[in-house]
Amino acid sequence: MQKQATDLVNWYNEQKTMFPWRKDNDPYKIWISEIMLQQTQVNTASQYFINWINTFPNIKAVAQSDIDKILKLWEGLGYYNRAHNIHESSKTLVEKYNCKLPKNYDDLMQLKGIGDYTASAILSIAYKKKYPAIDGNLKRIIARVYAITNSKGIIKKAKSEITQLMERHDPGDINQALMDMGRNICTPRNPKCKSCLFELSCIANQKHKIDKYPAKLHKNHIPQYDVIVGFIKKGNKILISKRKKGVLLGGLWELPGGKKNKNESSIQCLKREIKEELNIKVDIKYKIGTIKHRYSHFKINLIGYYCNYKSGKVKALASEKVKWITQEQINKFAFPKSTLKFFPLVGEKN
Repeated sequence: MQKQATDLVNWYNEQKTMFPWRKDNDPYKIWISEIMLQQTQVNTASQYFINWINTFPNIKAVAQSDIDKILKLWEGLGYYNRAHNIHESSKTLVEKYNCKLPKNYDDLMQLKGIGDYTASAILSIAYKKKYPAIDGNLKRIIARVYAITNSKGIIKKAKSEITQLMERHDPGDINQALMDMGRNICTPRNPKCKSCLFELSCIANQKHKIDKYPAKLHKNHIPQYDVIVGFIKKGNKILISKRKKGVLLGGLWELPGGKKNKNESSIQCLKREIKEELNIKVDIKYKIGTIKHRYSHFKINLIGYYCNYKSGKVKALASEKVKWITQEQINKFAFPKSTLKFFPLVGEKN
């Protein structure tokens, strides 16, 4: 790859997309963009990033914000622990680092939510330090160019080769060039080998085995659950509950309910969950509909029922808090994507 280093940087400078986080080398913006880009398409992340920076122009603004506001801004991106981590790390940066991201690898790694890749991206792009940022795109290039199947072998080779490339070129440009090459040229399916700077030196290409690298990971069975929820009405208001911090989707609001047990009906499940969660009784009127949604390690069928509040004092027995709101207030609270997909079904039924 050494021979193509200059060509790689020139290619990057000529074709690079000016994503909003590339307009300057602000470490804060690089940090936020890299966290958003985890498990998220770049076009989706771009709009979220713009909204975020407009709302929180600096680290101090994040640290001083309420977590509910942060989660609402993050709504739809998924992996909400990332938003919690940004909030916690921002507080640490205000208290210990004068609102600035440290220039030291070990210090960056101590911040919640920052791992080797994010730390390396910040150090190379913002601070011009020789740290290869090994993401999935870069791993794919290395695996194909050198025909490596072992994951540890790919990372070891990537760090060695890319560190050498950085001896003569801007480390941030090298990392971002390879990211772009993996995203736009050396793609998982139907790579554009004829347009690739490494075409002639790529062992996988020479062997006509591009599809064999990197080695395919065995996919585990994805379990599926039925989650039964109640759209509980009392006058013109509905009841929502806030998930406790530290659990999946912690800090988000949701409709009361839960996972159906094997030997119970949906109605039995909902009555049990409402009693256990809220200590109230409801009249279950009718089924509103079902939303299918997939998380990283499981899938759910979110099944919702229209209910009228009957009796009992509402208590937050299994959540952080509960609240009666009007349907017009829904957009003021952060909900899981599955719940957001469910709300339009309620309108169709009424």
